[in-house]
Amino acid sequence: MSVEAVHRTVTPATTRSRPKQSWFNRNRSAIVRHGVINLFMVIILLPLAWVLMMSIKSLPDAMRGDFWPRKFDFTHYSFVFERIVNLPINLFNSIYVTAGTVLITTVCAVLAGYALVHLRPRGAGLVVAALLVSLYFPVRVVSIISIYETQKALGLINDTAGLILPYVTLQLAISILIMRSMFQLVPHEMIEAAKIDGAGAWRTLWMVGLPMVRNGLVVIFIVNFVAAWGEYLLCLTLIDDEARRTMPVVLAAAQGGQGQWAWPNLAAVYVIVVTPGILAFTFAQKFFFKGLMEGALKG
Repeated sequence: MSVEAVHRTVTPATTRSRPKQSWFNRNRSAIVRHGVINLFMVIILLPLAWVLMMSIKSLPDAMRGDFWPRKFDFTHYSFVFERIVNLPINLFNSIYVTAGTVLITTVCAVLAGYALVHLRPRGAGLVVAALLVSLYFPVRVVSIISIYETQKALGLINDTAGLILPYVTLQLAISILIMRSMFQLVPHEMIEAAKIDGAGAWRTLWMVGLPMVRNGLVVIFIVNFVAAWGEYLLCLTLIDDEARRTMPVVLAAAQGGQGQWAWPNLAAVYVIVVTPGILAFTFAQKFFFKGLMEGALKG
């Protein structure tokens, strides 16, 4: 018997190569995860696709209920601006209130977050605790009567600009906490070095603090934009004049029919309203998720 034959005879079974797993077995967990993600993505995108297709259907196609129109009609977008008198005004109201809310809330949150972390005022712990406690209460619902009485005392009932004040107030707690978490990522040594070099508090914030928390700025921008753009309850309660209302209230009151709010026209308005939010999140999603990750790691 040859040496090779002896080695083949005494080779233990454990050294034999295991059968190669199939590609599906090796990637089973990843396939399941992606399948679940894609399922939820379809659940979210399908209604949006339905509304988009509805907005470019002719009226007869809209009544049939088919997903794909037999005839495309893009005139509904021009119709809603030309024939629905208050729509451009309502859209401007939403832009105006949202922009004011985002700007004021961002400025206040940046200043408060920087002060709580790097200026260390007395009672900072109590302020943070109060902000955290406020997040556990449905303030928008519980305080609706108080907000109405306050707005009435200030003469801001039925005033579109007056919506900015309660919008900012309701979003300020979460915005300050986010910016506080972001400023905790800025080393105290860098702030102290800037002060030693002669920079004041404002210049230190502008030159050192803000560049290092830009991802947090994107987070509070998106959070406040979505909250203000889609706010319904306060606008419905504080504004009676339809021409002074924002788009969510107008859309909720609209009914499909054969007139100016026919279903394709209504769908066109929905597309116009949701597009800014989708575009804003699309361009800022990288910084948004990065900011959330940084804040979560610090927390």
